[in-house]
Amino acid sequence: MFFASDNWAGAHPKIAESLAREAAGYAAAYGTSDLDRHMEERFNELFQREVAVYFVGTGTAANSLALAAVARPGGVTFCHSEAHVTADECGAPEFLTGACRLVPVPGPGGKIDKDALAAAIGRFPPGAVHQGRPMAVTITQATESGTIYTLDEIAAIGAIARANNLPLHMDGARFANALVALDASPADMTWKRGVDILSFGATKNGCWCAEAIIFLKPELASEMPFIRKRSAQLFSKTRFISAQFEAYLEGGLWLELARNANAMADRLRAGIAASAKSRLAWSTTTNEVFTVLPKEAAALAESRGAKFYDWPVPVETPNLLQQDEMLIRLVTSFATTQDDVDRFLEVLA
Repeated sequence: MFFASDNWAGAHPKIAESLAREAAGYAAAYGTSDLDRHMEERFNELFQREVAVYFVGTGTAANSLALAAVARPGGVTFCHSEAHVTADECGAPEFLTGACRLVPVPGPGGKIDKDALAAAIGRFPPGAVHQGRPMAVTITQATESGTIYTLDEIAAIGAIARANNLPLHMDGARFANALVALDASPADMTWKRGVDILSFGATKNGCWCAEAIIFLKPELASEMPFIRKRSAQLFSKTRFISAQFEAYLEGGLWLELARNANAMADRLRAGIAASAKSRLAWSTTTNEVFTVLPKEAAALAESRGAKFYDWPVPVETPNLLQQDEMLIRLVTSFATTQDDVDRFLEVLA
C-alpha cells in the first residue's frame, strides 16, 4: 500500500525495455544522437508546432532552468504560495536564476487567484529599481493540492502575463494526470492558453529519470544551451533520456499510465467519502487525495504497511482538523492496483 508519492513507483516495463535496447549500441553524445533528434521532432508533433526541447534529469532542474532562461537582474517570479518551486526545491530556482526572487501569490485549492496575481505584479512598477522587476509567472498543473487549472483559468493567467510582457511557465511534473483529467490536448493546455515554457515531467508517471524543458516559444531558449551545461544538466548520454521518452509517448502509453493513476485515486476518493471514520479534506481531480482521519486510524494503517505522508494544513483552511485528527496525502501511480486501494480502505473500515 504505497501511497507516499508517485516517485516511489518504479519504471514501466516498456520504459525499461527501451533503455535496454539503447544500452546495446553506440550513438553521438551530448544530445546530438539520431534518437535525440527524433524525439525533438516528436515533441513538435505532440505540441502541434515547432518547439525547443532540452532534456534534464530532475523536475527541480527543469523548473529552475526554465526560469533561469528568462532571468534578469532584480527579477521576480510570481508563483502560488504552496508551489513546489517555493516550498520544495531548496532554493534552487533562486540559486540558478542568479538570486532572482519568488513572490508567493495566494489562491484557493493550490491555484493562483488571477486578481491577486494582477495586484502582486502591480506592486512592482516599471523602473522602480529598489523593488526589482517582474520577469515571469509560473503555475503548477496539476497543483500541489491535487487540483487542476481549467483551460479558461490558464487562459486568464496567460492574459495577465501577456498584458505585463511576462513569460508564463508551467510546472508539469504531473502534466499527464492533468491532461487526461481535462481530456485536452497538449497544445490546448499550453500555448493555446498562453503558456510559453513547460516543464514536461515523466518521472512520476512511469519513467526512470526523464524530464524535458519545452520552449513553446523557441526564441526564449537562446541562452539555454549554456545554462544547461553550466548547471551540470547536459548529460553526455542524453539518448537514455530520449529512449525513455520514446517508449513513454509511443502509442499513448503516457496517457494510459496517467489514466490508471487517476482512476485509482477516484477509487480511493469514493471509498474515503463513504467511510464513517475518515473524510476528504477537499475535492481533487488527479492522482493526489488529501484525507482527514483520526490519528489512531493513521497509526493503524501505518502498522499494516500503508505508506503516506502527513500534510500541513493549508492556510485558507485553518479549522480543517479536530484535536484527534490529522491530514495525510495519498498519491496513486501508474503501478497502483485496485487491490492496493481496497486493502487500504479495509484498514480504514
